[in-house]
Amino acid sequence: MSGSTSRRQAIEAITNYSVPAPGFPEPLADTFGRNVFSLPVMKARLPKNVYKAVTATIDQGAPLDPTLADFVASAMKDWAIEKGASHYAHVFYPLTGFTAEKHDSFLEPDGAGASLAEFQGKTLLQGEPDASSFPNGGLRGTFEARGYTGWDVTSPAYILENPNGNTLCIPTIFISWTGEALDKKTPLLRSQQAMSKQAMRLLKLFGHTDVDTVVSYAGAEQEYFLIDRHFYYARPDLTVANRTLFGAKPSKGQEFDDHYFGAIPERVLAFMIEFDRELFKQGIPAKTRHNEVAPGQFEIAPVFEKSNLAHDHQQLMMTTMKRVAERYGMVALLHEKPFAGVNGSGKHVNFSLGNNNQGNLLNPGDTPHDNAQFLVFCAAIIRGVHKYGGLLRASIASASNDHRLGANEAPPAIISIFLGDQLMDVFDQIAKGGAKASKESGVLELGVDTLPPLKADAGDRNRTSPFAFTGNRFEFRAPGSNQSIADPMIAINAMLAESIDYIASFLEREIEGGAAFNDAIQKVLEEIIVEHGMVVFNGDGYSQAWQEEAAGRGLLNLRTTVDAIAQYDKPEIKELLSDYGILSNRELEARKEVVLEQYALTILVEAKETLEVGKTMILPAAIRYLGELAGTAAQLLAAGIQTETPTLLTLNKYVKDFNSSLGAIEEAIGGFGGDDVEAEAKYALDTLIPAMTVVRSIADKLESIVADDMWPLPTYNEMLTIL
Repeated sequence: MSGSTSRRQAIEAITNYSVPAPGFPEPLADTFGRNVFSLPVMKARLPKNVYKAVTATIDQGAPLDPTLADFVASAMKDWAIEKGASHYAHVFYPLTGFTAEKHDSFLEPDGAGASLAEFQGKTLLQGEPDASSFPNGGLRGTFEARGYTGWDVTSPAYILENPNGNTLCIPTIFISWTGEALDKKTPLLRSQQAMSKQAMRLLKLFGHTDVDTVVSYAGAEQEYFLIDRHFYYARPDLTVANRTLFGAKPSKGQEFDDHYFGAIPERVLAFMIEFDRELFKQGIPAKTRHNEVAPGQFEIAPVFEKSNLAHDHQQLMMTTMKRVAERYGMVALLHEKPFAGVNGSGKHVNFSLGNNNQGNLLNPGDTPHDNAQFLVFCAAIIRGVHKYGGLLRASIASASNDHRLGANEAPPAIISIFLGDQLMDVFDQIAKGGAKASKESGVLELGVDTLPPLKADAGDRNRTSPFAFTGNRFEFRAPGSNQSIADPMIAINAMLAESIDYIASFLEREIEGGAAFNDAIQKVLEEIIVEHGMVVFNGDGYSQAWQEEAAGRGLLNLRTTVDAIAQYDKPEIKELLSDYGILSNRELEARKEVVLEQYALTILVEAKETLEVGKTMILPAAIRYLGELAGTAAQLLAAGIQTETPTLLTLNKYVKDFNSSLGAIEEAIGGFGGDDVEAEAKYALDTLIPAMTVVRSIADKLESIVADDMWPLPTYNEMLTIL
């Protein structure tokens, strides 16, 4: 399909678009959680003692009594069948970063020519999918197939709707026959438990006697692109590599800043409304939707949830987004950099921690200098980010996210913290002997009598910081749009567990030595800000000056996945994850192997697709146009018409250079391979990426010369503006 043909089809789809007939007669409030086996549903369907036991596990982390599983399974089956489900699926999250599921029917033959609907407690508790074909980093051999899924009671089951029938989906963990984690969820749950244990210990030192389980909360802002499906299917690079491997800079990109928070196009808004409805039915608290910076780019943000549930909902959100976009003739692109030269997409993970009794532990209040409990937890984060910045960077490392980090729309690869003027001032006072005051919020007088005065926060926000305090939470801005939030939340929980453990132990020693509690707090806060305060930076993270200053402070600048993933070899990171029972050394090494393998294979696939599109689409189009220009020039000369042919000469040079670059990348692809995954990743970084860059640079020059009706690929001008 030529670019011009796809353009005509996309324009036709848009010009013929009509607003769908109203399809949502029910009130929005009645929709939320309709397809979730939620606490209210369980309360209505389970025996009282079973319900209490299940909620104790969910809310307080109490061990789950497996003997109660039959009651839950029976109630879950009846509810699901009433909802139209014929099958159930254990849903798990392997190291691919995507969601996996195995469907089984409720129906069992009864031996008399009929069938019964069966779903027993043992089936709810445990499944057995084949574990040999998922990435495992050497934890399992190909011939060792046994793996287990295990019911995660803290994440509710839900109904996945399909026009031809529904499925009961049960979130689970995924482990090997040897009990090692083969998924994202198991270490996330372990890290949550480790952090909670230390946080509860610290809260008790503050005199709380009603300490509840402490959980980390997450709210991930999801950025994405939408393009018309005619363009998508006319771009083999998008369908295979999930990003455009070619494409000249559009005439109009985001220079005018006119797309950000602009009016949402009608077709896009219709998609968003249905998308929200689908999320509400799954109990996903979608809150905000808007245009993002780049043309064709948008964002959706949910309300905070417990990090384990937020992870599961994020995975379901990405799947639902793609499915709903198709209904409106569009494709949702979740790659971090589907289009070069315009804003990439991230997944900013806002996080806090707290519980029902003590509330949000990162809420500073109006006078944070007096809020010792908040300052201690905030100091734990400062210390953790400084000590384990390499782990945080490794947790969001991928070939696709490397396109964002350090660019002008993303935080730099240097992991630092933004505290804001108010908190920075408080910690400066602490470093000098004790905090006595906090900067107060101001009031903005607008000079218009009809407008009320507006409250001004005590400090500004900083969008260039990878780890920023934003009022009552921190925002980790470095994760990529296509990534699971499990890995960054594992890193955050792990660093918090160790830092809170350190602070609690420090306070216990000081108190045992006769120090007053407040004096012990001042001492530990002062030590932390003096020893780890160099990780705090409130300035412009995009500036070259910060790159140089960060190096002087000893902060890591891990620009690529190959650099970042080497952090998993650091003894302090191995000890952190193993000592707190989050990942054994074998499990960590396996994850390192998987990330490097996925990195190398991603770039190899991109290189192969660059070669194929270059040889079969771009080069033939350029040669045809070269022949047409040469023929026209010859005809003019034969007619005695003198004509200058600089375009012909330039095009001829580009065609030769392009053909040569294709030969170079073909040779580079031939050199890929071997048994050493680290060497493969390094080869992909040092050899394949530069070869792809050369091919693309010449192809993008050709795009600016070859006649529009001959160019075989939809252009950036078309894909980003025709929606």
